[in-house]
Amino acid sequence: AGMRVAVVGAGVSGLTATKCCLDEGLKPTCFEQSRDIGGLWRYTEHVEAGRPSLYPSVISNTSKEMSAFSDFPYPEDFPVFLPNAQLLDYLRRYAERFCLREHIRFGTTVVSIQKRPDFATTGQWDVVTEADGKQTSHVFDAVMVCSGNFSEPSLPLRCFPGIEKFQGQYFHSRQYKHPDVFQGKRVLVVGMGNSGVDIAVEASRVATKVTVCTGRGAWVFSCVFDHGYPWDMVFNTRLMSLIRNSLPGPLLWGLINYRVNQWFKHENYGLQPEQRYSLPVLNNELPSYILTGRITIKPGMKEFKDNSVVFHNCPEEEPIDIIVFCTGYNVSFPFLEEAVVNVENKHASLYKYVFPTHLQRPTLAVLGLIKSLGAIMPVTEMQARWVTRVFKGRRANVSSPMYQNTVQTGHILSSPRPKTDFTLKTDCLVYVDKLASFIGAKPSLLGLLCRDPRLVLSIFFGPCTPYQYRLGGPGRWEGARQAILTQWHRTLKPTRTRVPAGSSSPCPSLLTVMGFLLLLAAVVIGF
Repeated sequence: AGMRVAVVGAGVSGLTATKCCLDEGLKPTCFEQSRDIGGLWRYTEHVEAGRPSLYPSVISNTSKEMSAFSDFPYPEDFPVFLPNAQLLDYLRRYAERFCLREHIRFGTTVVSIQKRPDFATTGQWDVVTEADGKQTSHVFDAVMVCSGNFSEPSLPLRCFPGIEKFQGQYFHSRQYKHPDVFQGKRVLVVGMGNSGVDIAVEASRVATKVTVCTGRGAWVFSCVFDHGYPWDMVFNTRLMSLIRNSLPGPLLWGLINYRVNQWFKHENYGLQPEQRYSLPVLNNELPSYILTGRITIKPGMKEFKDNSVVFHNCPEEEPIDIIVFCTGYNVSFPFLEEAVVNVENKHASLYKYVFPTHLQRPTLAVLGLIKSLGAIMPVTEMQARWVTRVFKGRRANVSSPMYQNTVQTGHILSSPRPKTDFTLKTDCLVYVDKLASFIGAKPSLLGLLCRDPRLVLSIFFGPCTPYQYRLGGPGRWEGARQAILTQWHRTLKPTRTRVPAGSSSPCPSLLTVMGFLLLLAAVVIGF
């Protein structure tokens, strides 16, 4: 009989985990507490307990080619950046294509996951689920936790002096659905992540005034990058990653500083980040809304009054009616024993941010605890491909001394930082390459150079699309090469809807690459 695997959640991570289990001949049972797939990407008008919540205007900030599962490209007529309904449609097509629904138990909540008494020898888990008020016990050989980290809002009111005096309305961004609530109001948005900026921009269309307060600032990228190409298809290439990871710190900082300020000078807009290396915010409209006075950026807040707020280094009070706290989420696994994955327990480390290192057997994996400058789908898919092969004992890599002694290797996620900062922030290309090398799926550029130089040029200079990890090794997909060579066609098909006679090639040329290298040389000389 095949190894029985419990998968918790049927969102992006849970679907690809279920599919990877099937690919490896395992027997997955996916437990989904709601009545449908999609997780974060399934919009509901009302906030549901224990489920992620999004507002109807949410659009993916990573392009479709970079956000695809590695053996299932998006339809060519889908827009480059996807409204949430179309991304959900893609997930439905994926589930249908690989027959995943028959392995999902809907309306079933995972209540607890505990090691069995003989765990040290069997690695098995007792899993208790609840459906229609009735609890059921199961025994599984392995568990994949794919419940995400956007369900439990982080709202540390104790960090906001005077909030108890405030007489207006306040809520966490998780509660936000429509901008009508801001009509004619003076709005304060606390925090400057992607949600905070999105909500500020939406609110500014109907509010009297919108203020965003941020202690840290942030780099702001536009989704429309050089020459109008999607930002991540220009930024996340193997060439760019090589440059980013080879330059000394001060030189890299100078290059980043120069590059991000080409669109607009962040300092002049009150946005210059305090920390040199921080994940950017993606928004096309923020700078113009600041220019037109619709949005004002302020430093961190000092205290709240009855109907106003005082900011650091600003003596005057700012009148406000509504506060939106865009303060992120806690990482929470209420169904797991604290000793298995405990955010604040520095001994409960995660090897490669996936496997709890203190377990005697690597039969529990946590997927998707990652924040990278790029799409989450290819990352969680590669985690799932690796994990399922570990479960089967192939190229496991976690029985090695490196796994047992992660403290020395630096591959731990274990500091006593606040919960909201628990998720890994990393260069996703380097990370996915490492996992791919574990299973033999990392593309060999040298090996391909003689056989297929055209493909190598696309792989190295072009966007690092997920199809690269299906060219060879386990899970090889015959369509991977063609998917890479046609990625720009699928990207530009929905936008090149009027093509004048004598138009140039739609794909970025090597001149773009040469231009970047000249820019790099200029920055180096400047130092």
